[in-house]
Amino acid sequence: MNIPISLILFRLLLAPIILSLAYFIGESAKTTIVVLMYLGLISDILDGIIARKQNISSAKLRRMDSQTDMIFWLSMGFATWILYPKLIANNAIVIWALIGMEIACHVISYIKFKKQPCAHAFLSKLWAITLLVAFTSLIGFNHAGVPFALAIIMGLISQLDIVLITLILPKWAHDIPSAYHAYLIRKDIKFKRNIYLNG
Repeated sequence: MNIPISLILFRLLLAPIILSLAYFIGESAKTTIVVLMYLGLISDILDGIIARKQNISSAKLRRMDSQTDMIFWLSMGFATWILYPKLIANNAIVIWALIGMEIACHVISYIKFKKQPCAHAFLSKLWAITLLVAFTSLIGFNHAGVPFALAIIMGLISQLDIVLITLILPKWAHDIPSAYHAYLIRKDIKFKRNIYLNG
């Protein structure tokens, strides 16, 4: 049994469940949605750790993980929009700016490497944590405030980091901790990758 793939598929399955709960049940399901979000993040952490422990981590698996992450967090965003459309509308400009940066990351990577980015950078991991806090606040308490602002700021910073990683790398690679490490790769300077890649 391939546990990492099972965890990734579990997270992928959570996306339509979360959307269905938000659309068909509404606010009564918000606690369940928040719990599923935490389970999704836990699965995201575990799949990478287990893959490395079993020595089965590969570019294909990491790309599958990245694609699933994007679908999972998009489902959380759409669920929030379904539950609290006014709250999302009030912050439409910054949300569209973040979406624009996400699209730019993929466009640049496809143009340069004909593949989607798969950096799993350190700042992206921090962004996931701020998203967790923000969606807990948004869905659990119908409140944007500081958690939402921090998630947007960290999202923009992490996306800029991915753009720089893509531009700096001489060829496509996965699991690049930061733009600085992409520079080290470009200069063929060795560094310990495994201490940065925890999920």
